[in-house]
Amino acid sequence: MTRWLITLAMCLWVGAIGRDRVDAWVDATVLPDLATEVSTQVLDRNGDLLRAYTVADGRWRLPVTPDAVDPAYLRMLIRFEDKRFFRHNGVDPVAMLRAAGQALWQGKFISGGSTLTMQVARLLEDGSTGRWAGKLRQIRVALALERILTKDQILTLYLNHAPFGGNIEGVRAASYAYFDRPPRLLTPGQAALLVALPQSPEARRPDRFPDTAAVARDRVLARLGSDALAEHIDQTRHRLPQIAPHLADRARVADPAASQLTLTVDRDLQRALEQLASDAVAGRSDNVQTAMIVADHQSGEILAHIGSSAYSADGRGGFIDLTQAVRSPGSTLKPLVYGLGFDRGLIHPETLIADRPTDFDGYAPQNFDGLYRGELRVRTALQQSLNIPAVSVTQALGPYHLMAALRRAGTDPQLPSGAPGLAVALGGVGISLQDLVQLYAGIANGGQAVDLRWRAQAPAHDHARRIMNRAAAWHLADILQNTPRPLGVKGTGIAFKTGTSYGHRDAWAIGFDGRHVVGVWMGQPDGTPVPGAFGGDLAAPVMFAAFARTKSVIDPIMPPPPDTLIIGTAELPAHLQYFGNTRALQPNLPAISFPPEGAILEGERLTLKVRDGTGPYVWLANGQPVARTHRNQVDIASPGVGFSSLTVIDAHGRSDTAHVRFQ
Repeated sequence: MTRWLITLAMCLWVGAIGRDRVDAWVDATVLPDLATEVSTQVLDRNGDLLRAYTVADGRWRLPVTPDAVDPAYLRMLIRFEDKRFFRHNGVDPVAMLRAAGQALWQGKFISGGSTLTMQVARLLEDGSTGRWAGKLRQIRVALALERILTKDQILTLYLNHAPFGGNIEGVRAASYAYFDRPPRLLTPGQAALLVALPQSPEARRPDRFPDTAAVARDRVLARLGSDALAEHIDQTRHRLPQIAPHLADRARVADPAASQLTLTVDRDLQRALEQLASDAVAGRSDNVQTAMIVADHQSGEILAHIGSSAYSADGRGGFIDLTQAVRSPGSTLKPLVYGLGFDRGLIHPETLIADRPTDFDGYAPQNFDGLYRGELRVRTALQQSLNIPAVSVTQALGPYHLMAALRRAGTDPQLPSGAPGLAVALGGVGISLQDLVQLYAGIANGGQAVDLRWRAQAPAHDHARRIMNRAAAWHLADILQNTPRPLGVKGTGIAFKTGTSYGHRDAWAIGFDGRHVVGVWMGQPDGTPVPGAFGGDLAAPVMFAAFARTKSVIDPIMPPPPDTLIIGTAELPAHLQYFGNTRALQPNLPAISFPPEGAILEGERLTLKVRDGTGPYVWLANGQPVARTHRNQVDIASPGVGFSSLTVIDAHGRSDTAHVRFQ
C-alpha cells in the first residue's frame, strides 16, 4: 500500500511544480539503449520460421512487430494492461489515482497503475517496480519515450521484451515455445495466457504450473467477457522450430552478422521430407543414414534440404550435413557419359553396342552381376546400367572430357589421384549429393547448366554453360523415364538413375520430371560398407516417395527438340548403327592434338593443332569461325575467360571438338 501512497504524492508533486519544470526534467532524461538484440532467425521462402538461435545471454528473443501478431491478442493486451494506451503520454494519472485509492480502501494491491510505456521503461533497464526511485525512473523514462517514439514503436518494444518465463522473451518466442505456432495464429485462450504471463512469468509458466496459469488466463478472459474458458492449456514447452537445421547453420556461417536469413526452402515440404528421412532409417540397427535434396531445375532453387535423418547425436552422425559429403557416385554418372556420346555424334540411343569381356589397356571392368549381354542398344545398356558399354563410350570420349563436363555443370569432382582414368565412368571420382543433383538439374534443363541456390535473395546465375545439346539431354530423359522401377513402385513420368558405390558404401537415386529434381543418398556416415545395400533397393523407393510428397501431379518431360533424330537402328547413318572402333572404320578422321580435352589454359593467344583429316581446315570457337588454314597449326586470340568449345572441320566435313577452360 505504501508504494501507491507514494505514487499519489508524486502525482500531486507534479501538479505543484509546474509543467515547464516537468518538461525540462523529462527532456534531460538519459534513455537506455533502445536497440533490441534479437535472435538470428532463418525463414523459409514464404517468411515462415525455420530455425532461430539464442541471443548472446542464451535468451530466445524473436523479432516481432504488431502487424505480425493476432489482433485479438493486441486488443486483449491493451484492454487488460493499459486501456488508455493510445491516449496518455506515458503515464496514466487516472489509473494511478484509481490504484492508489483502491490500495487505501482495500488495504492491499487491487490493480496496477503502470502503463505499457512504463513497463517498457522497466524492461529496457531491468529495473525495480517496488521502490520509490525505481518507480520514479520508470515514469521519467516513459514520458521521455513517448516524446521520441510512436505508439506502435513502444508497443513493438513491449512485444519483444516482455518476459514469459525461463529464457523466453517476447511474444513471438513465447508463442512458439508454449503453443508451437506463430503469434498471428493464436486462439483466444492462448492470447489471454500470453497477456497474463508477463505479470508473473515464472509462477505462471504453463509447463510447470498449469493450474496457476489457468487461473491467471481465466482472470483475463473473465474481465474481457470471453467465452474461451474451456480451452485446454498445453502443458508442454515446445522446442523452437529446428527445420532445415543443416542448411540454416550453413546460411548463418556464410553471413554471421545477419539477424534474418531467408532460404529458398519450402517449410511444409521440408517438414514432410524430414519425416520421410526419419522413417527411411527407423528400425535399422546398422546406423544407416540418409540425405536428400529437392530442387527446381528451372530456377535452381533448393526447395528441401535434408542433411541427415535427425539433427541429433544419435549414433548416425546426425549433426553432419551429408549433402556435402564427398562420396563415390557409383553408376549415377553413366547418363552423363552417354549424353556426351550423343552430343558428339559418337552414339545414338538405338546404336548397337557390345557388352562382352573387354580389357581396356589393363583395366578390365565387369558388370555388377558378373554377366554379359552381348550386343544390345545403347538405350538398353543405360537402362540396365551395364558397365562395359559405359566404359567403352568413356574411352572414345576421353576421361578428361567427362571431367570437363562435370565442371561445366558446376560441380567440384574430386579425384583419388591426379589424372582421371576410365574408372571415372563407374564412380571412380568423389562427388557430393548436392553436386550430383546439380548435374542432373542441368540434364533436366535441356543440357543447360543450372546453379543450385538456397539463398532467397541471391539472384539466379545466368551463365551460358552447356553440358550437352538439347537433343542429347532429351534422349537421356526419354531413356531414363522408361527405366524399370523397383518392385511395387510406379513413378510414371519420372526419369531416374540409381547407383551403388564399390563395396556397397553408398546407395544413390536421382530423378527428375519436367520441373523438379530429387536426389537421395543412403549409407553409413563414416563411409563403411552396408552389406547388401543397392541404390535400386534402398535409395530409389525413398526418392519416389519424396517425389510423391513434393507434388501430386508429375510435370511432363520436355518435348523433343526439332533437331532430335528419332529413328530405329536400321535407319541410322552407317557409323551410328554399331559402336566400335570408329577410327578403324573411318580412317584419317581429323583429331585436335592441342589443346587436349579438358585443358585449363592461360594467356591472350592460343595455338591450335590438328592431326589427320584433309585440309583446308576451318576452326570454330564456341560455334563461331575463327580461322581457315591448309596447315595443321594456327594461332588465334583467346576466346575469353571461362569454358569454351573448340572445333575443327576438315575439307570433307568431318570434325573433332575439344572442351577447355581459360583462366
